[in-house]
Amino acid sequence: MSSQLREPALEGVDGPIITLPPLTAEDRIRSADRHRVHDARSGGRRYYLFWLLIGPGILAMLGENDGPSMISYAAAGATFGDGFFLPFILLTFAMAFVCQEMCMRVGAVTHRGYGQLVLERFGRLWGWFAAGDLLVTNLVTLVAEFVAIRIGLAYFHLGSGIAAGMGVLLVVLTISGGRYRSWERVVLGLAVFNGLFLVAAILVHPHAGRIAHGFLTASPFPTGGLNTILLLVASTIGATVTPWMIFFQQSASADKGMTPTDVRAGRTDTLVGAVFAAVFGCGALIAGAALLGHGGAGVNGLSGAGFPAALRRVSGGGAGTVFALGLIEAGAVAILTISASTGYAIAECVGAAHSFNGRSRNSLLFYLANVGAAAVAGAVILIPGVPLLKIALNANVLATVLLPVALIFLLILANDRELMGSMVNSLRSNVIGIAIVAFIALAGSAYAIDSFLQTIHVIS
Repeated sequence: MSSQLREPALEGVDGPIITLPPLTAEDRIRSADRHRVHDARSGGRRYYLFWLLIGPGILAMLGENDGPSMISYAAAGATFGDGFFLPFILLTFAMAFVCQEMCMRVGAVTHRGYGQLVLERFGRLWGWFAAGDLLVTNLVTLVAEFVAIRIGLAYFHLGSGIAAGMGVLLVVLTISGGRYRSWERVVLGLAVFNGLFLVAAILVHPHAGRIAHGFLTASPFPTGGLNTILLLVASTIGATVTPWMIFFQQSASADKGMTPTDVRAGRTDTLVGAVFAAVFGCGALIAGAALLGHGGAGVNGLSGAGFPAALRRVSGGGAGTVFALGLIEAGAVAILTISASTGYAIAECVGAAHSFNGRSRNSLLFYLANVGAAAVAGAVILIPGVPLLKIALNANVLATVLLPVALIFLLILANDRELMGSMVNSLRSNVIGIAIVAFIALAGSAYAIDSFLQTIHVIS
C-alpha cells in the first residue's frame, strides 16, 4: 500500500491496549473526499452531493460507447437501416443498467473490487480465470479502440503512429495526478464529447417520422444473411455489456470510497450514464443508416477512413468530420477506462495496491498494467495490413461470448448475504439478471455455432 503512517496505540475501555491499523496515504485522500460528501449531505446540498458522487456509472456506460461499439451501431444502420436496431439498443442498455447497478452496489457495500472478491470468495483458480478472461478481452478490445482512433485520424490524413502515440500518452498523462478524483474528472470531461454522434445523426437529416416509427413499433427482424445478422446482434449486445465494465465500475466505486449510504446516488449515476449512452448510440446508428443503399456501405465494404469518409460522400463534410471526431473521442475514453479495469484486475489478483490514489512502490504494478495494456494494443495497429473493421466488430462479439461467466459470478456475489447484508439482490433483480445471462449466452452461442457450421461447410 501507499507510504504507511503509524497511528498511536489507544487504551481500550476495559484497560487493554488497542493498536489501530496504520493509515495509508490512500486512506487519508479518501477521508478528505468523504469529508466533502458528509458536509454536502448534512448541509442538504443535494446537487453538490450528486456532483461529488457521480462518475463510475457514467464512465462505465459512456466508456462502453467506444469505437467498436459505435462502428457496430453504424454498421447495423448501414446494412439494415434503423428500424429493428433502434429499440434493440434501448433494450441492451436496459440490460447494462441492471448489470452495472449490481456492480456499483457490491463495490459500495464491500469496498472491494470484482477481481478481489472473486479471488476471496471462489479461490485463486477462479480469481485468476476471471482476470485472465478479462485480460484477453481487454487486449483485443483495446486494439479495436486504437483502430477506431486510427479510422478517425485517417479522415484527417493522419497515420496510425499518431493514433498509437496519442492513446498511450493519454493514459500516462491521466494517471500522473495520483488522485482517483482527478483521473475521473478528466475522463468525464472527455466523455461529454460522445454527444458528437448525436450531432452526426442530426447532420445526416434523418426522416423524423421513420425514426419515431422505429422507436415506437416492433419492427420485424431484419432480413439478409443469417450469419451477418447474428454477428450484428452479438456485436450490439457486446457494445453495451462487457466484462471490463463489471471490473471497472465495481473497483472504481470502491476506489472512490462509496459506501452503502451512496447506493441511491450511485444508482442514479448509472441510470444517467445508460440514458446518455443509449441516446448517443442511437445517434451512431441513425448516422450509419444514411449509408443504406449506397455503394460500399455494407459491413465488409468499408476500410481505410471507413464510415466518416462514406458519410462525407453521402451526407456532406460536416457529418463525416463530426463522426470522425466522435470515433477519436470514443476510442480515447475507452482506452482510459479499459486500461484502468486491467490495472484494477491484475493488481487485485496479486494483492498489490489497486488505486489511483496510491503513489508508493506497491502501486507500481497497478500503473504499469494501465500503461502496458495500452502500449501493447497500440503496437498492434502499427502492423501493416491489420483488418480494421473485422477487429472492431469481433471485439464486441468476443465480449458477448465471454460475458456470461463474469455475470454469473456477479449474481452470486450480489446474493451473498454474508457480504451484502440487507443490500442483497431482490427476487426481481435475480429473475431479470438470470434472464439477461441466458439471453447473452444464447446470442453469443448462436453466432459461434452458425460460424462453425459454415466453416466446416455443413451450411452455406
